[in-house]
Formats: sequence, structure tokens, C-alpha cells
Amino acid sequence: MARDTLSDITAFVAVARERGFTKAAAKLGLSQSAISQIVKKLEDRLGVQLLVRTTRSVAPTDIGERLLQKISPYLDGIETELAAINDARDRPTGKIRISASDHAINELLLPKLANFMKKYPDVQVEMITDYGLIDIISERYDAGVRYGETLTKDMIAVRIGPDARMVAVGSPGYFELYGRPQSPSDLQSHNCIGLRQTSGRLYAWELQREGEAEIKVQVSGQLIFNNSYSCLSAALAGLGLAFIPEDLVEAHLQAGRLELVLSEWSLPFPGFYLYYPTVTQPSPAFSLLVEALRHQWPERTIGLGGK
Repeated sequence: MARDTLSDITAFVAVARERGFTKAAAKLGLSQSAISQIVKKLEDRLGVQLLVRTTRSVAPTDIGERLLQKISPYLDGIETELAAINDARDRPTGKIRISASDHAINELLLPKLANFMKKYPDVQVEMITDYGLIDIISERYDAGVRYGETLTKDMIAVRIGPDARMVAVGSPGYFELYGRPQSPSDLQSHNCIGLRQTSGRLYAWELQREGEAEIKVQVSGQLIFNNSYSCLSAALAGLGLAFIPEDLVEAHLQAGRLELVLSEWSLPFPGFYLYYPTVTQPSPAFSLLVEALRHQWPERTIGLGGK
């Protein structure tokens, strides 16, 4: 159906329902003469008379009434859907899927989204734990959360957390038995707790000292987990050295339950970012979620097309 035909039918329905050109014209924001010409053009194109016009009233003919009854439900459905879209701007709804590590979910996303979820009860947020660099588009996620240093340049990236640091830690009891590594090469003789990424690969500890190139150490040990919290628990139990985000172990370091090693090899790097593909018109719910997560620093994104 041509766009003009739909507009003409909309005008006819308005006149037939209002039983007059004046009220219909006011409803559609047109002049009386303009809407009269529109309906006349539609009748000429169809080759039938749709309205009976008198000096006192306007009423649909039999065929006009038939058209009115057939087409009205469809036009009403369009108006209902458009109204629902407008309402969604004031009352956001929908489901948002996010890929993130358990660390990001528990320490950053949940605290930041607590008020958001209460304020917008019709928004559902699904968070999937993932330690791999997955393709969020092919996996049908709305967004993902990664450290800034691992982001690709074809995504919008919004800073949602402060700088981060990975640190090597162990329990006092472990160090009493096995000593403390003095250099990255010493890790080869220690029982290091491994982290299995979603890709299936074991995470290589990324160590760097000020002014020197980064080195990756492929550690080994008796225990391997697929999440940071289990690595932390094992380190607290004295079962090996763990390489963990500093914010996860800060309280344990202050309490003396864990101790840092190779601290000079742990440099800060860009923290967590929310990343997502370019969307011409993101949903109101997603736009509000981005603002709820946005980190409150003057520098809000890195140079990846973010805002």
C-alpha cells in the first residue's frame, strides 16, 4: 500500500467517525477544505462513493461503512503501539542482557544498579558471567563489561569504574612454608592457582614494572578455577598464590589474612568499561542503564567512540 493511500484512509476514518469534516480536520490538524479534498481523491481512486454529504451531516455509505469496520481495528492497533512507545519513554520497559565477569557483576554492577532496579521495575537485566572476550553481537548481548585495555575500537565504550590493578597474593601460612617469590621467574617454582577462561585457556599472569615491557607468565599449580572468588578462597586457605583484582583482596590485606608479593610488578590500568555496538536509537531503558553505570570522573571514556 502506498503511503498516500494510508494517509487518505486515515482521513476518511476520521471523517466517518466524527460524522463531519470540521471535527475530523481539527483532530488531524488539517483544514476542512484539505481533508475534504483528501477524501474526494480517495473516492476517485477507488471508483466508489464512501461518504454521503449533506448540508447538515456526513455519513458513510454502505461500502464506506464496510471499509470503516474493516480498517478501523488496524488503525487503532497502530495508534495503540505508538502510544505504548511514547509511554515507554516515561516508564522504561524491556530486557537488557549483559556479559561480564563475576567480579564486575558483584563488585560494580549490582551496587550501581540497586537504585536503578527499584526506580524502573519494568526493566529486566540479565547478567551472564563470562571470562572470555566474546562477540556480544553474535551472542545477542546488549552490552558487555571489560577492562579498558582489552576493548576493541569498533565499540562505544563508557567508563563505569576506577583504575584497576591485578595483584599476586598468598596467605602468611603459605609464605612460611614456601617462601616469597622475588621476581616473576620465581613463580615457576610456586603453587599458583589457575584461572580458566571461557575460551578454555588458562589465564597467563600479566606483570609489568614501571618503565619495562609487560611479561606474561604461564603459571601452574594444583588448583584451577573458572572464577576469581574461588581463587580468592583457595588463597585464603593457604593453598597457593593467586592473581586477583586488588579491590577483591583489599580487606583481606588490611586484616593480614593475605599478603602482597611482586607488588612493583602490578601497575594500574584502565578499569571496567561498559561497551556496546553503535545503535541509532537505543531503548530508553538501555540509555538510563548506561547513565546509572557511568563512572563519575571528568574523564568518562577512552578514545573508542564513547561519549
